[in-house]
Amino acid sequence: MISFIIPAFNEELLLPRTLSALSAAAESAGEPYEIIVVDDGSTDRTAAVAEEHGARLVRVVHRQIAATRNSGARDAKGHAFVFVDADTVVNGAVVRAAVEALRSGAVGGGCELRFDGRLPIWARLMVSSFQPLYRVGRLASGSFLFCTRQAFEAVGGFDETLFAAEEAAMSRALHRQGRFVVVRETVLTSGRKLRSYSAWEIFRLLSRLAFLGRKAVRDRQGLEIWYGARRADPESE
Repeated sequence: MISFIIPAFNEELLLPRTLSALSAAAESAGEPYEIIVVDDGSTDRTAAVAEEHGARLVRVVHRQIAATRNSGARDAKGHAFVFVDADTVVNGAVVRAAVEALRSGAVGGGCELRFDGRLPIWARLMVSSFQPLYRVGRLASGSFLFCTRQAFEAVGGFDETLFAAEEAAMSRALHRQGRFVVVRETVLTSGRKLRSYSAWEIFRLLSRLAFLGRKAVRDRQGLEIWYGARRADPESE
């Protein structure tokens, strides 16, 4: 069985699209599967949306992405885990590619990433610069990361000392367990953060990460893009 694990906080607007697409993609893979939504203390209809779409609901109050992902994994029954962000549209091709990679002996992997909607010019330039680095480094984004249960348990799950960049740390940890692949297939994720935050705000965050390294993601301070009040997506107004 494949366990699709979705961490979610106040995602009632985008979660229906994610769950509908994921169900269709999982069916196309022809494998037994389950979909788990880990509701991390939402104050909107996230939990209700998950249940309306037939997902299994796990309720936690961590407000920390690594711990939320791990809570979903602890409740999962599958032999393979696929972690999907609540604002990401997955397709059948990428699910089949992930399954094939695991069957061929990979311990885990990720995929290529596209953003929906129109992005500011500075954001398009930044994305085009960072994506090759992820490919060369063979790092998975949090939008779509897959691995075997055995490898996940061997590395101890996501590092709960990190409030961000936990997917990069997990990618590196899985590298030490065996072959880690980034498939060519893509998922479509929301570009809302790149539209609702300014170039200066994003640059300031990246500079802080560059200078402080892991220290910059040891607590929520300075990570408002993930843990601050959600801003409206200009494209939806």
